[in-house]
Parts: sequence; structure tokens; C-alpha cells
Amino acid sequence: MTDSAVSAVSLHTIYHEHHGWLYRRLRRTLGFADAEDLANDTFLRVFTAAPVAELREPRAYLTTVARNLQLNHYRRKSLEQAYLDALAAVPEPLASSPEERALILEAIDEIDTMLQGLPTAVRAAFLLAQLEGLGYAEIAGRLGVSERSVKRYVAQALAQCVLLAA
Repeated sequence: MTDSAVSAVSLHTIYHEHHGWLYRRLRRTLGFADAEDLANDTFLRVFTAAPVAELREPRAYLTTVARNLQLNHYRRKSLEQAYLDALAAVPEPLASSPEERALILEAIDEIDTMLQGLPTAVRAAFLLAQLEGLGYAEIAGRLGVSERSVKRYVAQALAQCVLLAA
């Protein structure tokens, strides 16, 4: 049997042996549709990231990948809810169209992903400056750091965004 044939058999076997188990596990904390989506995303991530034949403990690996995807899911939902809450405060004539909202939510998610690896203070300073329009002095007061640190934080976050966007 060729390597690709062995790989196809392994993919098929792992999916069929563990998909139901993972789906039931995710369904406990997510709804039916989200659990199905996350289970499928987990297998897609596993199949594209690692040689499946080398997985010694597939359930442990699937659990780790699913947990990370679930954390990203919750973070994205939290961002979406914060955006929708902010939209609710906007007078109706100024409200965005559904298409604009979808584009904005996608952009917010991309920015959040870009900022994911940064320290909390750097991320907070950048978001306070960009989303709330606060000046460096006010951000420094909120974060309990110097204004110079805020300038450094915002520059670091901007550099991260530019680097990852390129």
C-alpha cells in the first residue's frame, strides 16, 4: 500500500472512530450546530497539521485542538456581542447595513487574531486607542503605566498588525 493509501485509511479510521465521541463532548457546552461545526473544524485542523498515522493518543490530541478552537469560538462570540451591543446604542438612521456589520465583524476578528500573541497591556492599549479613541495620557491612567509605555505598546501592536497583514 502506498503512503497516500495508508494516510487515507488512517484519516477515515480516525474520523469514524472519534467524530461521534468528540461531537458529544462538544455538544455538552455548545449547541448542536456549533458542536458539529467545531468537531469538523477540529478534524480539518488535525488532518492538515499532523501526520495522522503518528497520532498515538488521538482523543487527547483531538481534545486539545478542539479546546483551542472552542476558546477561539468564545472569544469571537464575545467580540461579536460587544460590537452588537455598541450597535444597539447607535441611532437607527446611523446604523450599518447587515453587509457592513458582517464586514466589520470579520475585520474585528482578524484584528483580534493579529493581536492574540501580544501581552494583555499591549492589546488593551491598542484597543483603547483605536476603538475608544482615547489619548495616551488617559490610557496610561487606566492601565497604570507611563505615557511612554503606552506609546511603545501601541507601536508594538501596530507593528504586529502590519507584520501579520503582509
